[in-house]
Amino acid sequence: MRSSNPTLNDEAFARSRTGNVADGVMTLNGTVLKTAVLTLLLLVSASWSFKIGMGGEAPAWFGTALTFGWIGPVVLALIIGFKPATAPALAPVYALGNGVLVGVISSLYERQFGGIVLTAVVLTCGILFALLAAYSSGLIKPSENFKLGIAAATFGVFIFYLATWVLGMFGIHVPGLFDNGPIGIAFSAFVVVLAALNLVLDFDFIENGCAAGAPKFMEWYGAFGLLVTLVWLYLEILRLLAKLRSND
Repeated sequence: MRSSNPTLNDEAFARSRTGNVADGVMTLNGTVLKTAVLTLLLLVSASWSFKIGMGGEAPAWFGTALTFGWIGPVVLALIIGFKPATAPALAPVYALGNGVLVGVISSLYERQFGGIVLTAVVLTCGILFALLAAYSSGLIKPSENFKLGIAAATFGVFIFYLATWVLGMFGIHVPGLFDNGPIGIAFSAFVVVLAALNLVLDFDFIENGCAAGAPKFMEWYGAFGLLVTLVWLYLEILRLLAKLRSND
C-alpha cells in the first residue's frame, strides 16, 4: 500500500491503528463523499481569491500570499500526515486555506493568458476520470517497483522545488527548466505525467485502506491526500499551458 504522495503511504495505516474502529470503518463511498466536500471547499475559497484577482489591479497581499501562503497548508499537511486522526478537523481548513492560494495563482495566470484556467481545470478533470476508469477496469495495476519508482521521482521533484525556492530567496534562479524553451516545456510535461501517475497510487491506497478496514476517519485522510495530488496536477498543467502559450 505504498504511495509516493507523502500523505498517502502505508505508514499511515500504522499511525491510524490508534483510531477507534468502533466508530466505523473506511468505505469507498465515504471517501468519495469526503473528497467531494473538500473539493467544494477548495473551489469556494479559490473562486473568492480568483474573483478578487480578476476584478482589477491585484491587491498587495497577493505578493505575500505567493511568497508565504504555502506555509500554512504545508504545516497542516504535516500535522495531518503524522496524526491521521486530525484529518476530519484539519482537512477542511487545509482545503479552504490552500484554495485561496490556488485562486491567487490562477488569477495571475488568467490575467496573462485568457482562458488558461478553464483549460487547466478541464484537463485535470479529464485526467482524473480517465485514470480512475483505467484503474477501476483493471487496465492499470501499480506494481511494487512502479510504486517505488514514482515515489523516488516525486521526492526528487519535491526536493528540487524546495531548493529552487530557497535559492530564489537569494536571487539565484535555475535557468532552462522554468523557461518556455524546449527544456522547460519537457520538464513541465514530465512533472504533469508524474503528478498524474500519483493519482493511480492514491486510488490504490484508498482501495487498500477500505479493504483493510481502516478507521472511519481515514476517509477524510484519503480524501485529503487525493486533493493534494489533484491540486498539484492542476498547478503543473497550468504551468505547462503557460509555457506553451508563451511560444504562440
